[in-house]
Amino acid sequence: MWQDIISPRFSDTDALGHINNTVFAVWFEGARQDVFKIFTPELNLRQWPLIIASVKLDYHAQTHYGADVEIRTYISRIGGSSFDVYQEAWQHGVKTVSGTAVLVQFDYAANKAVVISAEQKQQLNQHMYKA
Repeated sequence: MWQDIISPRFSDTDALGHINNTVFAVWFEGARQDVFKIFTPELNLRQWPLIIASVKLDYHAQTHYGADVEIRTYISRIGGSSFDVYQEAWQHGVKTVSGTAVLVQFDYAANKAVVISAEQKQQLNQHMYKA
């Protein structure tokens, strides 16, 4: 598991003082940086090897401005060329949001998916989600 701490900005809130639902997709994407490094250690955008096939978010409780949010990032499935990144947002010991992004290793020049190597699978497996 990877962990990141987010300090919500005032601009992340809605009119009721909650963290706006659209913010979590951005926070979760930012927290996937260590996952990206498995595929491109220098985070070189000219050699970017991943695309997002799907993103799903579930809201479990309210998240508020004024307290840090912990983002937990796991791998929950590894396929031939795709894998799932499962993430959770926690505030005050409560899971407030969870979500899964399906990423595909992709060759943009050939316009096709690329098989995940054994070494990449080994690195991903180190962060496997255990329910």
